[in-house]
Amino acid sequence: MPYVLIQHNVANYDRFEVVYKDDEARRQRSGSKGGTLYRNVADPNNIIALFEWDTVDRADAFANSYELKEAVEWAGDATPPRAIVIEEFLRTSA
Repeated sequence: MPYVLIQHNVANYDRFEVVYKDDEARRQRSGSKGGTLYRNVADPNNIIALFEWDTVDRADAFANSYELKEAVEWAGDATPPRAIVIEEFLRTSA
């Protein structure tokens, strides 16, 4: 299963959250199967998002899309996101 991993700093978390939630339908239409947000404990405006995707091609299209860059601009994020497509290949118990 492919994933899109996105890391970036947000200028204002509350504004980011509104845009993030409003963009959910567009992500679903693009092949997203859902995602999880993580915050850096030392810097709560440093966000990591991990989205499960239906295909590698659609994940890659999203990671490099104008729509992602547009959503980041709407959220007023402090830095451009770093988005990469990843796949799980090894899982361990510890």
